[in-house]
Amino acid sequence: MNAAARRIQRVYLTLLLGNTLAASFIWGINTLFLLDAGLTNFEAFAANAFFTAGMVIFEIPTGVVADTLGRKASYLLGTITLAATTFLYWMLWVWHAPFIWWAVVSVLLGLGFTFFSGAVEAWLVDALTHTGYTGAMEAVFGRGLVVTGIAMFAGSVLGGVVAQVTNLGVPFLLRAAVLVLMLVFAAFVMRDLGFTPDRSRGPIAATRHVLTQSIDHGLRKKSVRYLILSAPFASGVGIYAFYALQPYLLELFGDPSAYAIAGLAAAVLSLAQIAGGILAPRIRVLFRRRTTTVIAASIGSVVVLIALGLISVFWVAVVLLVLWGFVFAVAEPVRQAYLNDMIPSKQRATVLSFDSLFASLGGVVIQPGLGRAADVWSYGTSLVIGGVVELIGVPLMLASRRQNEPADTARSEAERD
Repeated sequence: MNAAARRIQRVYLTLLLGNTLAASFIWGINTLFLLDAGLTNFEAFAANAFFTAGMVIFEIPTGVVADTLGRKASYLLGTITLAATTFLYWMLWVWHAPFIWWAVVSVLLGLGFTFFSGAVEAWLVDALTHTGYTGAMEAVFGRGLVVTGIAMFAGSVLGGVVAQVTNLGVPFLLRAAVLVLMLVFAAFVMRDLGFTPDRSRGPIAATRHVLTQSIDHGLRKKSVRYLILSAPFASGVGIYAFYALQPYLLELFGDPSAYAIAGLAAAVLSLAQIAGGILAPRIRVLFRRRTTTVIAASIGSVVVLIALGLISVFWVAVVLLVLWGFVFAVAEPVRQAYLNDMIPSKQRATVLSFDSLFASLGGVVIQPGLGRAADVWSYGTSLVIGGVVELIGVPLMLASRRQNEPADTARSEAERD
């Protein structure tokens, strides 16, 4: 990695650090925050579903923004939107607002995140290519997971402790403050390298052109299509499980007011993510195909989720939580590298937004459904059902594997050596 590539990587890792730190302040207590505002389990997960619905609605338009106006512009718009809507979320908690307002603001939160999804990853890949980087992308994405794991650990523990000594609203104010700092940082250091936005067309014509090209290189390409279609199952279940584990661990612990223990769920996952991010490139080289790693990790996730739902011992649940986070962290950098190797630069952000869109679709349907299962039966039962649902995505991954894409067996120069 040359000096220019190292600088790009440092900026990317700093963006991940700041964004994840801001987000993770509330990850450990988000469900408790919604319940404290007077929402039921169903309404709390329905609010999360409206958030993912916002991501579904805005994924493609904001992906087109990144591919036409630029990746930096998209990131800045996302930071502004997220800071403002996070503050509105805090206001709704103060007011004990009715559910309809939680739904509206949750959609706007989804809008903020869609400006990030695809744009930052596309910025990284294009900029590294521009600098002549020839190493494994799994290594860079793996380092990203390590950094986000560290930020997630610090933010989730701090958020839980702050909520314990103050109230459940303060972590949301901390999140908004950090997002403002990231806005200033990105405004000065981000540069769109290896990518020139096409502003020769009008906004409508540009949107139509990028969208058409993205469909050609995305959904119409079988290997990409099957991989994207598998995303709703793992992502929808994963989002639900992440937030359901907060009250579930408190239930197993036996103290519903131990907010610091709720933060433990996010903190433990962050440690597993750090380990997975470090080991992902090493585990990848053990297999000829990238899809082998991704499929094996998905099956491992299913097994662990079902086990989590069946046990009733707190510390055993914590160990299983570590395993669940680890298999996800191993698979994610490999999946990212596989997908990025199959799509061209000009449409990269929009195709990656397609991937995020389908992942969000899973959250829209699966989260409230599993939340209702938790209301009717228990959190444990809902996790078992979630494991079965995630298993549906495995045959689609196998279908992508059968296309025998060069990206599935691609190796960096270092890996070949």
